[in-house]
Amino acid sequence: MGDNNNNLTPKITFIPAKKKRDKRVAIYCRVSTNHYSQEESLEAQIEGLKQIVKNNPDWSLFKVYTDKDSGGNTFRFGFQSMIFDCYENRINIVLVKSISRLSRNTVDLLETVNKLRCMGIEIIFHEENIKTSEAENDVFIAALTAFAQAESESTSEAIKWGLKRGFESGQSKLYNRKCYGYKHNEKGKLTIDEAQAVVVRKMYDLYLSGYSVDLIIRDLECANIKSPMGKDKWSKRAIKTILTNEKYIGNVILGKTYTGAFPNNKQQRNYGDQEKYLLENSHEPIIEHEKFQKVHEEIIHRCNVEIVDGKIKRKKTHYSSKKRT
Repeated sequence: MGDNNNNLTPKITFIPAKKKRDKRVAIYCRVSTNHYSQEESLEAQIEGLKQIVKNNPDWSLFKVYTDKDSGGNTFRFGFQSMIFDCYENRINIVLVKSISRLSRNTVDLLETVNKLRCMGIEIIFHEENIKTSEAENDVFIAALTAFAQAESESTSEAIKWGLKRGFESGQSKLYNRKCYGYKHNEKGKLTIDEAQAVVVRKMYDLYLSGYSVDLIIRDLECANIKSPMGKDKWSKRAIKTILTNEKYIGNVILGKTYTGAFPNNKQQRNYGDQEKYLLENSHEPIIEHEKFQKVHEEIIHRCNVEIVDGKIKRKKTHYSSKKRT
């Protein structure tokens, strides 16, 4: 049998090396809230931008950064994490769906653009088809950001205006927000939940009889009474809220907190610098006015601080609750 190898013709085929994806790309996505519809928007942003990275042979995906926060807040966790990785020289390109996703504040955005440009990092805004590596785009970026900021400010003011009108007219649904001891009737109005109301009355009676908040908690837990969240354990905050909530005498105060100025829109407690709205006789009370006032006075009496000559000072003596077994 002959050697078939003598009949073979050698053939060389060139196999090119795989081209290295040398640009590390960070994807940044943001939505404003945790609402489920925004979750879908966030996923859509991520998937769309991932596909863009995949389709570019020179790019490799480094990381996806996300935030669920206002575009006016530069202290977003995802945003700050991305900036840190930029400083660590881990990123070459930042890919964002649109300018408003990165920031709605003109000054903050331009600072970010310049900061990353100095590090040799390019930001690409996909929808606007703008690259920050091209300096002539700065004016266009500033104009679009200013428009987004103005739009956001207008929306914020419109929401505040709508809430205020609802407060003033008494038609706001917030007047009928449930709390422990109440439930909604078929019309969405507050009505007494008698089983929980018994517990509320007990708290007021115990406090006026000398019980501390800790002792009230012990009493409730020993009786296997569930907290407002349906848990076995009660928090001090829950007890204090019930002992100070004007809803238990049939009134509602709105405006206890307010949203600060744009762009941060931070929720702040209202100590009198903004209007409040008191709706009296809003619903049936659980606690008598006189008892509510006595509890209020007792809370002040037990407080270990006092105001002397306009200054807050600690009292020399502390309240001691009666011992209970």
